[in-house]
Parts: sequence; C-alpha cells; structure tokens
Amino acid sequence: MTPECIEIPPGTFLRGGGVDDKFCNATELPRQEMVIRKPFRMSVCPVTSRQWQAWPEADRGQPSSSLPVTRVSWHQAVAFCAWLSQETGKCWRLPTETEWEYACRAGTGTPFSTGDMIDVSQANYLYAEDGSRVGVAGLLPVGSFAPNAFGLHDLHGNVCEWTSDIWRDSYARDAAVDDDRRVIRGGAWDYLPRMLRSSWRDGLDVFTRRDNLGFRVVTEDT
Repeated sequence: MTPECIEIPPGTFLRGGGVDDKFCNATELPRQEMVIRKPFRMSVCPVTSRQWQAWPEADRGQPSSSLPVTRVSWHQAVAFCAWLSQETGKCWRLPTETEWEYACRAGTGTPFSTGDMIDVSQANYLYAEDGSRVGVAGLLPVGSFAPNAFGLHDLHGNVCEWTSDIWRDSYARDAAVDDDRRVIRGGAWDYLPRMLRSSWRDGLDVFTRRDNLGFRVVTEDT
C-alpha cells in the first residue's frame, strides 16, 4: 500500500531556532538560510501500521490500523523504503532533516507552522508547558488534525520521525558527529509543546525502537 504523497515545491527558508524562540537550544543553531533546489514528494502522513504490514518483513505485533507505525528502528525504516522502491519502480527514502523542516514550516518562520503557539486542537501532545496533562495520552490516527500550508499532516506531535541524517550536535561546521545516531524530528504524543517546534531536533541510536517513534517517506519520482 503506497503512502499518499504531495509535491513540495523548491524554495528557501531559515533552518533552525529563531532569536525570539525562548526554547531554542544550541543543537538548533546557528540559524541559516537553506535552499531546496528541486521539488520532492513527501508522504502526507507518517507511515501507518496498515502500510507497514504490507512489507513482508514487518513485525506483526501491531494491529493493522490507521495509527502511525511505531517501534521501528532506523534500519527498519530504511529497509522499508528499499522494499517500496523495488515494489513500485520509484526511489523511496527517508527525508533529510533539512527537507523535513522545510516541509514542516511550509513557509512559516514561527516556532510552529501554526504560529507562535500550538494547541491540542492542532496536534497530539500530552503535557502543557506547566506540566499539566492536556492530551489524550496515546497515539491518534494519522490525519486527525488540519494539514499545514503544504497539505501535510502530523509534522507536529503524534510520533517523532526518523530522518536520513547522521546526528551532529549543532549546525556549526565544527559540530561533533555521532555516526551511530540519526536525527529525529517532530515530537510525539507524550511530549511538551516545546519539543514539537519546527526546529526541534534530537539524535537516537539507529537501533532505537520506541512507542512514540515512526517515520514518513519521500520520493523524487512522479
């Protein structure tokens, strides 16, 4: 079952945390203009459990559903893309973190694509910044919230998403690199809003499997 995709147009944007973002940290700096030179097609939502189970090597422990697939390591996500490429004759892959942030921002420069703030009516997360529980405390079906200006759903919250990039602890040229970790983006259902920001990033070991970690896919083929 091929994920539904939308074409993301080329353009420029400022990658990283803004000076007016009080939750920006050193991993999100320095902020710099990035250029997306070619259009690419990104899946409208994270890969679902139903789509995942079409892969012959998929773990059958999760019921087929419209929930995002979770407990997927980076290597498994890459292997799924390779299988999808073979099945469709198109090249599928994980997004780079630059592509991911560009797609998430969808033309915005604010902390969230929704503006300076985000609400539980706009994304799935568990805790308010004061620590109070405001969310549903679990995964929601993909597409449960309105899309951003590019037509993409769930880039804020629900599940963190693997990208293709090796972890660097900042965007500085001399940043420390960890070949055993890959960048994740987006934040998850059990996070605070600050970890759903468009510029938020973290790195996980490539074998990590969590109940709040999934992925979406990209293709450059039409």
